[in-house]
Formats: sequence, C-alpha cells, structure tokens
Amino acid sequence: MAKITQLSDLDLEQTYTYADYLTWRFDETVELLRGKISLMSPEPSFNHQSISKNLLVEIGFYLKGKSCQVFHAPFDVRLYDRKKSLMANADIYTVVQPDLCIICDNAKLDSRGCLGAPDWIIEILSKSTAQKDTQTKFQLYQEAGVKEYWLVYPYEATVSQFVLDESEEKYQLVKMLSPQDRVSPLLFPELSIDLQEIFLK
Repeated sequence: MAKITQLSDLDLEQTYTYADYLTWRFDETVELLRGKISLMSPEPSFNHQSISKNLLVEIGFYLKGKSCQVFHAPFDVRLYDRKKSLMANADIYTVVQPDLCIICDNAKLDSRGCLGAPDWIIEILSKSTAQKDTQTKFQLYQEAGVKEYWLVYPYEATVSQFVLDESEEKYQLVKMLSPQDRVSPLLFPELSIDLQEIFLK
C-alpha cells in the first residue's frame, strides 16, 4: 500500500481503517474516530501541559512497582467494540491518542501502542476538543469498555469522574470535583489525588 505524505491527499469524508492509518507519513497529528479523520488540536496550552504533567507525575509515582502503567500522548490506542473479537488492522476504525491512559493488562501493549481498551483514560479539554471529548470519545470509550473516564476542564478547574456500570454498559457520573477536593480512581481507591496540586501552574 502506498504511503501518504500529505494530509491533503486524503478525503476527509472517506472512511479509513487502521491499516490505512499505518501508511500515513505527514506531519499533522490525527485520530481516527469510527473511520473518520479527526485533526488534533494545535499545540496544547501551557495550562493543559501543566495539568497533564502533574497528573502524570502523581499517577506514575503511585504505579511505580505495580503491574499497571501510565502513558501520555502521543500514544496510539486502537479501540474496537468489546462485544467483538480482536480485529485485524483492516477491521479497526478507531485510533485515539488520550492525554493520559492507564493500562493494567500488559497483553494489550505492543510496539505500536495499545490494542483494546485501557482501564482508565483522562482527557484534558480545550475549547477545540471539548465536543469531541465529551461526546464522540465518551461514546467510544463507553463502547470499548474503558472502566473509568475523567474529563478535566482546565478553565473551570473541575473534574468529572465517570465510572462504567458493567451491567448497564453505560458511564455513570460519580463525582464532579473542584480544586478543594481530593479524588480517588475507582481502580485505585488508595490513590488520593489533591486537585489543588493538579491545577497548580
């Protein structure tokens, strides 16, 4: 399959697969959402990067010596409906790059990233990605079986914590938190994160 070196060579209305994605060699960073190309936002703001760094350090320190691992963007996560079996590259239509993802099943990790749902994903919203993170990715992560999803709102300095209800296969909003709060992920109840520290610039 020929390699694509210019984003302009692609039809943004066409449906693509992960097999297509592997042939792309242009500078722009993109995600693949249900087969549709989604451009990543411009360079993240200082505030975005500061929050990401603070969370990465906090979670990474806690996971040291444990089997789970934390990864940050750019890091490809290939998703598929959990009701279906593992797919070939040509059958995968979603490739995302979460701001942070925590993976406890090392069998999902390979040289290209993660194949299957991470256990916990954190997305830090920007004005250009808010709709994608709160709607499109919300649905994709839910369908794929991501157990916990945090939406971090930098400008409001708040966090929405969603946990997957396995029986309903739907996310439930567990908490909405402000910098005055501490929060623990469902997966790691002994990890207590001080949000005031996370939102420090």
